[in-house]
Amino acid sequence: MKLSDIANLVDGKTIGDGNTEIKGIASLEYARIGDISFLTNRKYHHFIESTKASALILPLDNWDCKIPFILCENPNVAFALLMQHFYNHVKIQKEGIHPTAILEEKVRLGDGISIGANVYIEEGVKIGHHSTIFPNCFIGSNTLIGDEVTIYPNVTIREEIEIGNRVIIHAGSVIGNDGFGYAENEGQYSKIPQVGRVIIEDDVEIGANCCIDRATLGATTIRRGVKLDNLSQIAHNVEIGENSVIAAQTGISGSSKIGRNAKFGGQVGLAGHIIIGENVAIGGRAGVTKSHPDNLVLSGFPARPHKEQLKLEASIGKVQKLIKRVRELEEKVAQLEKLVD
Repeated sequence: MKLSDIANLVDGKTIGDGNTEIKGIASLEYARIGDISFLTNRKYHHFIESTKASALILPLDNWDCKIPFILCENPNVAFALLMQHFYNHVKIQKEGIHPTAILEEKVRLGDGISIGANVYIEEGVKIGHHSTIFPNCFIGSNTLIGDEVTIYPNVTIREEIEIGNRVIIHAGSVIGNDGFGYAENEGQYSKIPQVGRVIIEDDVEIGANCCIDRATLGATTIRRGVKLDNLSQIAHNVEIGENSVIAAQTGISGSSKIGRNAKFGGQVGLAGHIIIGENVAIGGRAGVTKSHPDNLVLSGFPARPHKEQLKLEASIGKVQKLIKRVRELEEKVAQLEKLVD
């Protein structure tokens, strides 16, 4: 593409030669002639001087740059759009049903469906138009799957699950496993049947080897636009609000509710039956033990407002000095007491 065409695509402004031809995308360090790269933070400005890229995407600002560039409000979004345009790399599976796939009775399929080898689909399943099921997947009875859904190999989707449009589920994930529910009596545990569902709304992406448990009653709900990283555990009756982003190895205990636009770092843990407000960001490895309102940044264990956590961590570094000081004062007090006696 010409640089001017890229500028139109990302809603940016071209500075320099708009006829510069772009053949690929690369990081500043590894870009070569014909590549376009991007920068979002001025502290990496020094890379601009050494990059071999033919053009750049830069945030709105005054830049001293010797090569052509595009100014745009959000280079990250521009980068995502350009990546989608250049590298629409989702593996295309042949349309149709592989001869080794097994479909039980009353399975309804939309147009342009692709079903890979060794897929097993139970009765009553409905799959929308232009959806792709890769090999070795299982889809349980009466599950509803929307349009343009991509389900990668070895995914298990149990019975009575509802999946919206344009959902992506990566390899090895399990949707609708039994929730972790038991009743204790004198040290013995009786299983509580998990008879609820899982509802996954439109435009959700679920990473590899995630587990989303079905509800005991009602539904575990993943709202529109949520992105789950690999190895996330979502327990029964959890609700995750729209456009929330949750990094790898996060565990959310049963019946917790998370508001819209949440951002969780890796290995965050949530206790059960708590409510997290909207626009809450939680730092990696935080342990959240109670509910928190909207618009907070939390970190630490137990999780608290981030500024408080930073002060606490800073004070820990002073503990040894305080202990030494207390011992010195104790010695002085002991000496004074001897003099008084």
